[in-house]
Amino acid sequence: MVFLETYERKQIRMVSSSCYGFHFVLLLSIFLGFSTLVLGGNFNTDFDNLFGDERVEIRNDGHSMTLTLDEYCGSGIVSKNEYLYGRFDMDIKLVPGNSAGTVTAYYLSSVGAQHDEIDIEFLGNLTGEPYLLSTNVYADGNGGREVQFYLWFDPTEDYHTYSIDWNPDRIIILVDNNPIRVMLNRQSIGVPFPTKRPMRLYSTLWNGDSWATRWGEVKIDLSNAPFIAGFKNFNANACIAKHDRSCLGFNAGRNRGLDIESKTKMKKVLSKWVVYDYCSDLRRYAHGLPYECRKENILRLD
Repeated sequence: MVFLETYERKQIRMVSSSCYGFHFVLLLSIFLGFSTLVLGGNFNTDFDNLFGDERVEIRNDGHSMTLTLDEYCGSGIVSKNEYLYGRFDMDIKLVPGNSAGTVTAYYLSSVGAQHDEIDIEFLGNLTGEPYLLSTNVYADGNGGREVQFYLWFDPTEDYHTYSIDWNPDRIIILVDNNPIRVMLNRQSIGVPFPTKRPMRLYSTLWNGDSWATRWGEVKIDLSNAPFIAGFKNFNANACIAKHDRSCLGFNAGRNRGLDIESKTKMKKVLSKWVVYDYCSDLRRYAHGLPYECRKENILRLD
C-alpha cells in the first residue's frame, strides 16, 4: 500500500512550524452563496500569502511566482476566493536536483473534519530518480483514493501545465491537457463526491520527508537548500462563492466527458505510467474493491 499524507496530518505539520504564519481568518471564513466569474489569473490579486513570508516571490506583474523551501521553512499561497466547480490550470516547474523529501502541491480544499479535497502532489526524489505525481480525492472527509504516476518528461527542465477540471459529474486531472485520471460521481451508489463544499486553491512547497520519498526512508538534504519551484500562467474558469447565484450547473455542460482522442491519450498514460492505483490494490482491499472501482462504475475508455 502506498502511504500518502492525510489532510489533517498535512495541516498539523505545516502549522506546527513557527515559520508558517497562516492567515487563520482565511481558513475559517466560509461564504454563504455563489456567483460565476471567469478569471484570467494573477498571483497578486487572486491569492494571499499562506505561509513563508518572503519565500513567496511574485514576479512579472503577478503572472509568475516562485516558492522556496529553505532550512527553516517552506512557503505557500491560497486563493482569496472559494470555488464550487471549474477548471484550474497552472504551469509548474519543479525543484531540480536532489529534491528528496520535498512536496510541491497544487490542490483544492475546503476546511474541517468533513472537508473535500482534490490533490495534485509532486513527491521529490534523489538526483536522477523520477518525481512521483500523486493524486487523491477527498469527499465528506473520506480520502484514500490515491492514484500515482511517473511523468513521461523531466518536470524540472521546463514548465508544464497541470489542471483540475471539476464539475458535478466528474473530476478530470490533466497534464499538458492530456487527461491522466477521471473520477466519476457515484453518489447514487453511496460513494462520496465533492459537490457541496466550496474549496480554495492552494500552491505550496514544504518539507514532507517523514513520508514523501520512499515512505520516509529518504530524508531531505538541507545542504541543498534553498529548494525552489516555479509557477506561472495561472488560469481559472470557475464559480466563486458569493450571495446571488447558484454554482450547481456551472461547468456541467462543457467537457462532461472525454472525446475519442482524449480517451486514447489517457489509455496510453494508464498503460505505461501508473505506479499505484487504489482500485488495483487487492492487498489493501482483500475483501473486495471499493464500489467505484468496479467495472460498471468506472469510465470506459474503449
